[in-house]
Amino acid sequence: MKRQLFAIVLGGLSLASCSSDDDTIITDPEIDVPANYSFERNDNNTVSYSGQTTRLEMTSEILGHFKDFDNATEDMLKNMFANENNPFSEAALNESSKSVKSKVAASNLYFSTNTVESNEIRADFDSYISAQMNEVKAARNQVAAPGVAGQIADGDAIRYVNVEGLEMDQAFAKGLIGALVVDQMLNNYLVEAVLDAGENRANNEAGITEEGKSYTTMEHKWDEAYGYLYGDPSIPSENPNAALQDNSDNLLFKYLGRVDGDEDFAGIADEIFEAFKTGRAAIVAGDYELRDQQVDIIQENVSKIVGIRAVYYLQAGKAALAEGQYGPAFHDLSEGYGFIYSLRFTHNPETGAPYVSKASVDNYLEQILDGNGFWEVTPETLDAISEEIATAFGFTVNEAL
Repeated sequence: MKRQLFAIVLGGLSLASCSSDDDTIITDPEIDVPANYSFERNDNNTVSYSGQTTRLEMTSEILGHFKDFDNATEDMLKNMFANENNPFSEAALNESSKSVKSKVAASNLYFSTNTVESNEIRADFDSYISAQMNEVKAARNQVAAPGVAGQIADGDAIRYVNVEGLEMDQAFAKGLIGALVVDQMLNNYLVEAVLDAGENRANNEAGITEEGKSYTTMEHKWDEAYGYLYGDPSIPSENPNAALQDNSDNLLFKYLGRVDGDEDFAGIADEIFEAFKTGRAAIVAGDYELRDQQVDIIQENVSKIVGIRAVYYLQAGKAALAEGQYGPAFHDLSEGYGFIYSLRFTHNPETGAPYVSKASVDNYLEQILDGNGFWEVTPETLDAISEEIATAFGFTVNEAL
C-alpha cells in the first residue's frame, strides 16, 4: 500500500508529506503538532464542531427508527431527516436550527452551482424512507422472493428488503456516509474556496476571531471537517483512534475502523488523524502550503475508505450468493449499494473530482438492481464493478477483502 510521510516534530524541525511520496519538505520549525487534537488561544479551547455532533446524533436516531415498524411512520422519519415538527426524543435536537437533509449534497465544490442534482440526491433519501415505511413495512410479515418485498433470514437476524432484495435502511445509512459526511468534509470545509473565503487568511494571520468565539473562521472550518469524522459522542476527544473498534458511530468512523483493521490498510486511521492535527497546527502557524498538503492526504485516504468498503461488500455478497445464503448476501449487497452511491462524493486531490464519476456510479447501481436485482445479479457483474472501483483508487480487489 502506498504510504505517505506525515508531520512530526523532531529535533526542532517539522516534516510534512508532499503530493509526491518521494519528496519531503522541511517546514517552519515553529509548527508544533500536538499529540491530541487540542488547540488553545489565551488558555481558551479553540476547537468546536458541535454542529457536526448534532447531525451525527440526528442520523443515529433516524436509523434507530428505520425498522421500528410498530411506531415509526413515513412522516416521522422525514420530519427527522429535515428536523421539522419536533420529531426527536431529545429537546436539544428539536430546538437545533440544524438538520441532516440541509447538508446532504450541499458542498461548495460539487453542488453550489448544481442544485438540480443536489435536489435529486435529497429526493433519493426521502424515497428510501418512503419505500421502507410503505412497501417494506406493508410486506414485513411475508417471506421475500424475487419481485416480492418482505423478510429474509440472516442467521438469527431478520432482514427486510424491497422487491429487488435491497434493504432501504442500509441504502440510507451508507449513502449518507458519502452524501453527508464525505461531501461536507472533503468538498466543503477542506476546499480552498471555503478555507480562504473572504478575509479568512488575513484574519487568521492577525488572530482575529469570530465574534464572541475563541477561534478564527479558518480554524473553525477545519474543525467542522474534523467533526464529521470524529464528532460522535462515543468517540473520545483525546486519542479518538483508540475507539476505532468500540464506538456507536453509524457512519464514516465505524468504517475507518474496519479498514484500519485490514492488514493491507493498517495505519490509515493514524495517517488521517495526523493529517488533521498537522493541518490545524499549520493554520495556527499560517503555513497554508503545509495545510493544503494535509488536505490532499485527508481527501485521498477518506475517499479510499469508501472505495475499499464498496468492493468489500460486493465481494462478500458474491461469496454468500455462491453458498445460497440470500439473507447475508442481500445484507452485504445492500451495504455495497450504499457505498457505491457514496463514491460520487469522493475527492481525488489530483483531479479535484470524484474518483468514480456520477455516470459510472449510476451505471453500477443500475447493473446490480437490473431485473430482479440481488436475486439475479451475477458474480461476473459484481467482479467487473469491483475491479473498476479498485482500479480507480489504486488498490486490488484482494486487498479489499
